[in-house]
Amino acid sequence: MREIVLDTETTGLDPLSGDRVVEIGCVELLNHVPTGQMRQYYINPDRDMPEEAFKVHGLSSEFLAGQPRFADIVEDFLSFVREDRLVIHNAEFDVRFLNAELARLGHSPIPMSRAVDTVAMARRRFPGAQASLDALCRRFDIDLSARSLHGALLDCQLLAAVYLELRGGRQPGLTLDSQAAAGTSRVVGVTRRYREPRPHAPSEAETAAHERMLDSLKEPLWRQ
Repeated sequence: MREIVLDTETTGLDPLSGDRVVEIGCVELLNHVPTGQMRQYYINPDRDMPEEAFKVHGLSSEFLAGQPRFADIVEDFLSFVREDRLVIHNAEFDVRFLNAELARLGHSPIPMSRAVDTVAMARRRFPGAQASLDALCRRFDIDLSARSLHGALLDCQLLAAVYLELRGGRQPGLTLDSQAAAGTSRVVGVTRRYREPRPHAPSEAETAAHERMLDSLKEPLWRQ
């Protein structure tokens, strides 16, 4: 099964107010494990970089001015992700930004049904706990030493490891211990149809056969 772990960096929080995508990272998974195939796109947003966004990802207007525009990378991007499932941390945010960029070029939007939201997965598995990428990396003992700033490709690589753990680790089908540790085990009630007890008394023929067998024994215990 092919999936794409995906992350974006942007100039802000709202594509409808003019914020744009400035970086896209993609990591290919087969059966939930990274294959080594990945993409990283820096994108010229044709606008300034707000200071608040720069503090998050460190991508300056000067650096991005020399990068291709979204129209220049869109075909390669769509060819890489194909129609496969997208694994995204806070999927609604990234899909909304990507669809705004696609709409500007007349491309069809990415349906939310393609996205697996790892924030939602984490909240189901660890109710009440922090669900940020940093918090999940700490929970699963995933090395964060390279993450001084947000970066789409690095975050994808971290998220790929988190996603595997959220699915139960290297053996995702064996989750009983992890569920119990997380407090998510549950008792399932089963309704069974009532059955009348079956008779177990011996028949007359069986009793007679037993007596004949006892007659053939010397001082059988059954008659003492």
